[in-house]
Amino acid sequence: MSLDSRAENVLKHLVETYVQDGQPVGSRKLSKLPDLGVSSATVRNVMSDLEELGLISAPHTSAGRIPTSLGYRLFVDSMLKTTPLSKKSVTEMANKFTNEADPETLLAHASEVLSELTRFAGMVVLPNQSVTRFRQLEFMRLSEGRILAILVTEDGRVQNRVLNLDAKFTDSELVEATNFFNQRYRGNTLDDVRRMVVKDMQQDNDEMHRVNQAAIQAAARVIREEDDDRPAGMMFSGEQKLLDVPDLCQIETLQKLFDAFKTKRDLLSLLDRSMKAEGISVFIGEESGYSALGECSVIASPYEVDGKVIGTLGVIGPTRMAYDEVISVVDLTAKLLGNALAMGQGRR
Repeated sequence: MSLDSRAENVLKHLVETYVQDGQPVGSRKLSKLPDLGVSSATVRNVMSDLEELGLISAPHTSAGRIPTSLGYRLFVDSMLKTTPLSKKSVTEMANKFTNEADPETLLAHASEVLSELTRFAGMVVLPNQSVTRFRQLEFMRLSEGRILAILVTEDGRVQNRVLNLDAKFTDSELVEATNFFNQRYRGNTLDDVRRMVVKDMQQDNDEMHRVNQAAIQAAARVIREEDDDRPAGMMFSGEQKLLDVPDLCQIETLQKLFDAFKTKRDLLSLLDRSMKAEGISVFIGEESGYSALGECSVIASPYEVDGKVIGTLGVIGPTRMAYDEVISVVDLTAKLLGNALAMGQGRR
């Protein structure tokens, strides 16, 4: 949909004014804006046209108008200009990601930063087995029949497992097993490694060296337990801040929204869509396809490690939000999180 310059200018100022004030916007108020430069009657006529196009609507019996989801969409796609965050804000955000935290702490930290800076709910989708790649596995003998298995993934996560084995192995045999496993499976996703391990375990035992058999069997246990111990697929911060948003004050709206936080399924599906997109994704109102998010907007971005997308993060808030500011925060947080994970991976 395209508008002439006058209609576009009126819609732009109406959205910006409503986002700032939270009150329906009338033609008289818009006509008084110094950079609009048209009469109240002209604004009124333009607003009538915008309403017919479904871009604005009148709430209840108010004389003013508010943007619809379609109006917000046109504003975001055609009129929004994101402004870079101030150097002070960038520095403060960057400082939050300089500590040598483990990956799971960094992910939780990212959701907290998103919520803190936007005053809405921050969320991070954790790397899953389908994108997390295996980096290395190391076996260390603790005592007879007990070994320590250390699993490292390319996103920097480290998992330790103590395994009790019936067979006994020397230190040199464990080194041999480590080298065999890493050469065979390094670089594959954990999902692929699991499938390859199952296939290898089904081979005739005579075809494979005893040490290599033991390595595969031990690794299968480590990967299975690593998956079992992973936290749920999403982390949230600041959900309670949505209780203070006037636009979401209806009990039914809040109930549906918090049910979505609890089940996570719909939000995971939505952010999975943004993971496959390039750059920032903006879902406004019913665009998400989920009734629980009908009054909300979701701003999301994938985050990368070494050029590979491994997860998604974002913010959920009301459709009436400062899209330029929230988009800038989400974009920078994704970059900072990816860099911090990559630096942590390099230290391990």
